[in-house]
Amino acid sequence: MAITCRTEDRSLYAAIEGELDHHRAREILAELDRQLDLELPRRLTLDLGGVSFMDSSGIAVLLRAYHRMNGLGGRLRVIHVPQQADRVLRAAGLDRLMELE
Repeated sequence: MAITCRTEDRSLYAAIEGELDHHRAREILAELDRQLDLELPRRLTLDLGGVSFMDSSGIAVLLRAYHRMNGLGGRLRVIHVPQQADRVLRAAGLDRLMELE
């Protein structure tokens, strides 16, 4: 699985591993949506520390997570952002919408 999730106290932690490209984005989106529907968290932390490559599909994953958390009245935080992914996300302006650490 490209994504591993755990929950505690209405907080969902999701670690993404490998390449976050168009081949894997659909799988990641489906699992993330499933977990969000199941847990209805107040906080979502996406850990990108295991991501080796990200393209524009990664932007779509993060934007979807951001919009879902807004709909739940919650907050999104993205941690352990690799350098390559950080450049992609900041170039797209996602640093103005969500915390990138």
